[in-house]
Amino acid sequence: MIYIIMGVAGCGKRTSYSLARVLPLISWAGPFTKGITTTHRRTLRKCLVVKHSQIRLPWLLKLHEIIQRERSSGCDALVVCSALKRLYRQILLYGSKALTASSSPDQEVPSTSPDVFFLFLHGDYELIYQRMVARKGHYMKADLLRSQFDILEPPLDDENVLSLDIRKSVAEMFVEVEKHIISFKSSPAML
Repeated sequence: MIYIIMGVAGCGKRTSYSLARVLPLISWAGPFTKGITTTHRRTLRKCLVVKHSQIRLPWLLKLHEIIQRERSSGCDALVVCSALKRLYRQILLYGSKALTASSSPDQEVPSTSPDVFFLFLHGDYELIYQRMVARKGHYMKADLLRSQFDILEPPLDDENVLSLDIRKSVAEMFVEVEKHIISFKSSPAML
């Protein structure tokens, strides 16, 4: 299984990842994979200012390659990426095929991939804004949060999503994730 932790800035993606490492049901195939690394911060700032999808595309396509590699190896993995738009999630799943399908109505990609689940960390603007104001030294400033909410296209059920309310503790959210993993791995399709 591939799990993609997603949500707006400040929702707790990084915190959730750090606790997820202790889940015994996920075997880690390699280092933490995330969509934005420290080497991309300058590009990220530019991306946040101009809100230009073309800047994000190389990152999303690279993450698609990583996801495909992990799926092919049969290993479970966790990816962290905001994935705010449905198209971005489709690119993570299907790479450049998603771009072709989005520009050509007669070509369609499925909305899901059975072995990839999105963990959508969601909360209201005020809660996340207060969290962002309280944190120090982060590249994403609280005044940019509104733009994240403006472009957010919450995932639909047909996208293999497990929605996690960030008002809950991280431990409570991961009990939900653990139940999901156990349920999925014991399903007839996996046996």
